[in-house]
Amino acid sequence: MVHYVDSEVAPLRTVLLHRPGAELARLTPRNNDSLLFDGIPWVTRAQEEHDAFAEALRSRGVEVLHLGTLLAETLAVPQARAELSESVLADQRLGDALRERIRQYLDDQDAQRLADVLMAGLAHEELKPGPGGLVYEMMDRLDFVIDPLPNLLFTRDSSLWVHDRAAVTSLAMPARGRETTLTRAIYRYHPRFAGTDLLYDPSLENLEGGDVLLLAPRVVAIGVGERTTPAGAERLARRVFAAGLADTILAVPIAQERATMHLDTVCTMVDVDAVVMYPNIADTLQAFTVTAGPDGEPRARGPRPFLQAAAEAMGIERLRTIDTGLDPVTAEREQWDDGNNTLAIAPRVCVAYERNVETNAQLERAGIEVVRIRGSELGSGRGGPRCMSCPVQREALQA
Repeated sequence: MVHYVDSEVAPLRTVLLHRPGAELARLTPRNNDSLLFDGIPWVTRAQEEHDAFAEALRSRGVEVLHLGTLLAETLAVPQARAELSESVLADQRLGDALRERIRQYLDDQDAQRLADVLMAGLAHEELKPGPGGLVYEMMDRLDFVIDPLPNLLFTRDSSLWVHDRAAVTSLAMPARGRETTLTRAIYRYHPRFAGTDLLYDPSLENLEGGDVLLLAPRVVAIGVGERTTPAGAERLARRVFAAGLADTILAVPIAQERATMHLDTVCTMVDVDAVVMYPNIADTLQAFTVTAGPDGEPRARGPRPFLQAAAEAMGIERLRTIDTGLDPVTAEREQWDDGNNTLAIAPRVCVAYERNVETNAQLERAGIEVVRIRGSELGSGRGGPRCMSCPVQREALQA
């Protein structure tokens, strides 16, 4: 099966989502900060909201793949099962005795239960009865011997597609590092993705999918900030150029504040020549233009205003901007609620949280159809529709 993505806005055909599950129920006031959530979501309501999101996509002709289902199917492959089990057992916190107990536990599970454990984690008390050595005995009963992965919800971050290649990213935050082992195994071992070339690998420099925008078929923007390093942006540029997938990379420095940790939290595309953008940053956002030199090595120049650099690289007169709010207070409120983290499902059609009333009105005034979804609980992890989706197939963008 051919998977292909060369833009942010061409008609979406297949998308990878993760329906939130038991991993969200593991969040408590004691651990939600370390697991990168602002609050404790109501799991049942989050699932209802996510189901409605998936159905909204299906109603527009989009095939929805669920990460949990793909993972369970992948674990039917012995090599995948062994590789993912070893990735958990490599945790140096465990000690030999506890590691052996966990190994035995994992070996006893069928593919579906093993997938559940790899996503939702394993609590200390779930390993009883039996001795576990010093490490196990000194743990608190509420500790995890395998940490849960509540951020799996945001499938955009752990992988992205550039043309017909998948890039499995390198996540910066320790709480998310194991997510990419699951995604990589799916792309390597699941029959649906057989033969897929991997463009990036978790062992490389930090790079996250929320920082990567495919502005045009041969133009890629990469946000550089809290999650993606300059070295990660350069590594992806080097690999994209070597594979002949793009002519221009725009490296975009972004602010380090929590509300702007990824490029797609301040800017997403809603048409072939339009972005919805947080107005407080539109006039100050800069970009370095990176191209391949005669020797194939990346060469950077700049910086210059992002909107100008993007329009030039895309071969258009200007990149239209749609503000997220008419006044600074509204813009800031709706920026915090991921008002501009939209998912384009076709040119001039996007999915957005219904709660961002003014941003959605702004989009509609600009001729963009807005498919509204609920997100009161889904948004507790600070991510919108784009964050929660990884397109694996779009139609090729027509010039």
